[in-house]
Amino acid sequence: MFPLTHIPWLDKLLYAASVFIVAIVALKLLRFLLSKFLARSTEELNVDPTKYHFLKNGLNFTVYLIAVIVVLYSIPEFKSLGVSLFASAGILAAIIGFASQAALSNIISGVFIVIFKPFRVSDVIQVGDKVMGRVEDITLRHTVVRNFENRRFILPNSLISSEIILNSTITDQKIANFVLIPVSFDSDIDLALEIMRDEAMSHPNLIDNRTPEEKEKGEPIVVMRVMAINEHSIDLRATCWTKDFVDGFVLRTDLLKSIKQRFDREGIEIPFPHRTVVHKEGGKIK
Repeated sequence: MFPLTHIPWLDKLLYAASVFIVAIVALKLLRFLLSKFLARSTEELNVDPTKYHFLKNGLNFTVYLIAVIVVLYSIPEFKSLGVSLFASAGILAAIIGFASQAALSNIISGVFIVIFKPFRVSDVIQVGDKVMGRVEDITLRHTVVRNFENRRFILPNSLISSEIILNSTITDQKIANFVLIPVSFDSDIDLALEIMRDEAMSHPNLIDNRTPEEKEKGEPIVVMRVMAINEHSIDLRATCWTKDFVDGFVLRTDLLKSIKQRFDREGIEIPFPHRTVVHKEGGKIK
């Protein structure tokens, strides 16, 4: 922009009006594009789009502020006044910005959640090591996670952005559940593996996740593995697929009970800790 030094006041007013007309047209276009983006993003996140109306209001302020700056710096009579006003405004903005760093950080993180969509409402997520549950609500300041005890965690968005998020439902809700059970060295391993597979196959939450190639080769639905030979036990593992995390939790807990009951009937021992106690009396072992 070039300073309008020798242009009459009427022309300067027309120039200022044209700047604001351009700003209004640009604002309408930007608001339209932002509305389309927010509508698509909030639909994918399954949240209320009215939570993000403040973004459009902030866009209004930014565009009009730029228009005012252009007018003030293009007309010499207003330039000195504009410098004074913006210097005072800059000091005030610095004070307000310092006082609201945490709030602004949460808002920016909320915008990033809208843009990158690491999780949506109804997703089952784990945040760090302590918070796990279903996402109940997403706002620009915080995210509400309801755990399986029906308690709510109110997590600031800035905290979530700095943590590792385990999302169990973001792309594919199916989950592989590992049912790990130790047996004693005296137990029949083949019989124990057969019992575990039978109990898993009979559970209603089990699904067949085999590929067509695996089905053609005759691969089992429940994959059995001997995972480790420990000091006092042999660890056996059944891999069972369910349609989601909740069904998987039910399957794992049910199988722990039914497999233990079958082991008791079939004579498969689940080892328990053994301790050797040495008693000394008068320096001699009794």
